[in-house]
Amino acid sequence: MSFLSETKTNEQIQPIVLSNGITLIAVENQAADVVAGRLFLKNAGSIWESREQAGLSHLVAAVITKGTEKLSALEIAEQIESVGASLGADVTTDYFLLSIKTVAADFASMLHLLGEIMRSPDFPEVEVELEKKLTIQSIRSQQEQPFNVAFNQLRAMMYGEHPYGVSVLGTEETVTQLNRFHLQQYHQTYFRPDNLIISISGRINSQKAVALVEEVFGDWQVPPHPLILPTIPPLNSLPTQLVIEQDTQQSIIMLGYLSAAVKNDDYPVLKLLSTYLGNGLSSRLFVELREKRGLAYDVSAFYPTRLESSSFIAYMGTAPQNTEIALEGLKAEIDRLSEHQLTEAEIQGAKNKLLGQYALGKQTNGEIAQIYGWYESLGLGLQYDQEFQQQIEKITAERVQQVAQRYLTEPYICLVGPASNKAC
Repeated sequence: MSFLSETKTNEQIQPIVLSNGITLIAVENQAADVVAGRLFLKNAGSIWESREQAGLSHLVAAVITKGTEKLSALEIAEQIESVGASLGADVTTDYFLLSIKTVAADFASMLHLLGEIMRSPDFPEVEVELEKKLTIQSIRSQQEQPFNVAFNQLRAMMYGEHPYGVSVLGTEETVTQLNRFHLQQYHQTYFRPDNLIISISGRINSQKAVALVEEVFGDWQVPPHPLILPTIPPLNSLPTQLVIEQDTQQSIIMLGYLSAAVKNDDYPVLKLLSTYLGNGLSSRLFVELREKRGLAYDVSAFYPTRLESSSFIAYMGTAPQNTEIALEGLKAEIDRLSEHQLTEAEIQGAKNKLLGQYALGKQTNGEIAQIYGWYESLGLGLQYDQEFQQQIEKITAERVQQVAQRYLTEPYICLVGPASNKAC
């Protein structure tokens, strides 16, 4: 029996909006004695940070579980560990996330704990300063890693002043000036019931899930003022090339293309293209540039899901003396998508790989809660789970070429490596 055999289909699952605006998704799954919850603040990702406060949402996520008005960080940890549960917080560009997983019998107590963490975090000064130091260490560490140097610079080139142009960690300068007051202000602004999506999956029925969420969050009142989101700067950059000299044993070559947001009709096609180019040992870039030509230590492509304009990235690590020919080879593989239609076998192989991995990504309660809550937070709705798969199945070679011609022709280029081996 498969893990998902006892779950309801997504056609049977309907979001429930509580009186205070909380959206609840409950998926009953009797296959394991586990319940997982994902709590999304849909308008609280780093996209809503000002450039001067870059890294604020990451700092909130790092500190929010370190104490409440009633509980210390140690007391919180003891409650979680005493029942073998997991509880954490994270942030991405487009949403803020709190996660919980426990056996069914302990889910109610853990949700009460998570409710207290969400609603009354203390943000202890000592924890704020500690997490600031750890974040700055991470930022400095990335500056020593050629891949991260290339990616961070490429992202800045592509997005400019747009919030996507800076890491979710922020910068050393912006993190240094953040303090406890900024975290409190962030919490007061974005932590509100009408900004919250709760997605639960596991050994719990919808009636019990509603009753429990009402018990924990039902008295949380919507603030009298609406949530006013900052204005996001427009994109106005032009493709260019940047060479960064760094004493490394390999050159990093990275091409970036501004591409479609998740709600764009071209999104599924770009997902298929990234799978075809860079997903696994059978991908086009791996086979052509690494296996056949021996140019790459590492080569791949990725296309992250974003609320606003995303980026399609292709990259490779190569021996410094091969930088120029490797750059030509990588660009030629991307250009090929616009110049020649893929064969039916290539299209079908990419579809099989993408849909197979998509199905494997929904095996656990945590994964189910994640994907349904994520789709709801993006404004796609639960039906997108089926719509995405149907859209992939319908993609033709002609459509692939059209989308490649629309997005994958004018790259931003960033090269990192020894100065004497740069492609000009």
